[in-house]
Amino acid sequence: MKNRKGLVMIYTGDGKGKTTAALGLALRAIGHGQKVYMIQFMKGSPNYGEIKATKYLPNFEIVQKGRDAFVKKNEPLKEDLELANEGLELAREIISSGEYDLVILDEINVAVDYGLVKEEDVLDLIEIKPSWVTLVLTGRYAHDRILEKADMVSDVKEVRHHYQNGIEAQEGIEY
Repeated sequence: MKNRKGLVMIYTGDGKGKTTAALGLALRAIGHGQKVYMIQFMKGSPNYGEIKATKYLPNFEIVQKGRDAFVKKNEPLKEDLELANEGLELAREIISSGEYDLVILDEINVAVDYGLVKEEDVLDLIEIKPSWVTLVLTGRYAHDRILEKADMVSDVKEVRHHYQNGIEAQEGIEY
């Protein structure tokens, strides 16, 4: 795999499906025998379908670095900051190891926007990435300097969402 071109890919925007797109990419990579590592920032629920499903997949590791609760913008708890820092340190270790073909940093764009992770730290992760490793950054609010470093950006736009009709989060759809 070291002869391939690793990419920086971003899934951002206000629409639903950014994490789902990254998971689809992971599934595709696994189908080709590639190794995938996913760190979920700001997520900490064992009830997420991807946490349950990845136990059955080869070459896929997933770690959550968040509480099982929403983080208030501009009012993170000390625990939120500690978990985000742990996630950032783990990301540095995993990316720089070159052991994984695909590394997904789920919701890292939101973590930056909420002040849990510094923009400079994400830019540093992009810089330390070995040339064959593909790095995926998901979440709303991707900052311009990060977007400029990407090889691919998908801006997921919400046109309609079932929440607007009073349909609550559903197992297997939202989590």
